[in-house]
Amino acid sequence: MSAAQSPRPPRNRWRQTLLLLLRLAVMGVGLGVLAGTGLRLLAPRLAEGNLPSFGQLAEAPEQQSLAMGRFQPRQEITELSERWQQLAAAQKDLKATGFLLVLDDGRFAQLGPDQPMPAASSIKTPILVVALEDLDSGKLSWNDPLQLTQELVGGGAGWMATRPLGTRFPFREAATEMIRVSDNSATNLVIQKLGGQAAVNARFQTMGLSATQLNNWLPDLDGTNTSSARDLARSIALVDTGETLGPRARDHFREIMASSGTDTLIPQGLLQGLGKNAEQADPELLSLGITALNKTGDIGTAYADAALIQLPNGQRAVAAFMVTGPFNDPRSAELIRGMAAAVSQTLVGRP
Repeated sequence: MSAAQSPRPPRNRWRQTLLLLLRLAVMGVGLGVLAGTGLRLLAPRLAEGNLPSFGQLAEAPEQQSLAMGRFQPRQEITELSERWQQLAAAQKDLKATGFLLVLDDGRFAQLGPDQPMPAASSIKTPILVVALEDLDSGKLSWNDPLQLTQELVGGGAGWMATRPLGTRFPFREAATEMIRVSDNSATNLVIQKLGGQAAVNARFQTMGLSATQLNNWLPDLDGTNTSSARDLARSIALVDTGETLGPRARDHFREIMASSGTDTLIPQGLLQGLGKNAEQADPELLSLGITALNKTGDIGTAYADAALIQLPNGQRAVAAFMVTGPFNDPRSAELIRGMAAAVSQTLVGRP
């Protein structure tokens, strides 16, 4: 080859050019598919003139999923609400309220849900939420000592009242025993640690629990401490939907609620609604794919129970029932079980 002739392009140069063209073609097809999919998804909103904002498009998947589970009643299950009304009307000298919300889709049922009622020990659930908020924010720690004084000794349920005055309990133990065995002295220790009754009441208002108020130390046999079915359900929902508490504190909440040993109201009622009976309701429910993390209340003239319920299809619901009536009347507990039975029949199916 003479010096005047142009050198021939190397073979690999042609190969690189062809590969580049092939890659561009593949990218073009891929972008076309993505664009088509996006337009199909947006078509209904384009027709309505309701385009999402950039912030909504950029929202993290975790945030989007949480938005589906907020405390937002949307569609009433009228059949269930009417069934509760019938059950309550059949007991003329009992007063009952109830509230249910399926967190995943907003279906709800209600019976006087905002009526303030004696809370008894069911008020310990919102107290636990307030305490775990302070743990979450670093205002207190698991091992902070809580000292038993005469003012804080509570009769009735629990064992801490049997310890000598001046005994110190770690916060974690008091918070757990408050739910596990419904220890009234433990509850009073936690209330005192949180700043006292007025401070805790202010926190209830911040959480949107307008009917929930402490007026007396536990056990409050006169029923002066109040809450409502909606408030009790909301206090649990705020935790489960992530609207309050970080992941670790939410784990503590679920672990403590799971330690409650009383499953004779909502859990037993759910089981009865499915045509089953067992001395221990919780294990039997678990075999059916149902869990109920609950906290009861009982001062003889007032009964209450509130629970986080996980259903066999993976959905979660919050439910709460409150009943007042004659002292130690077994119909009060039976009414709560009957209302809970209607819940499982509606959400899971009749036997």
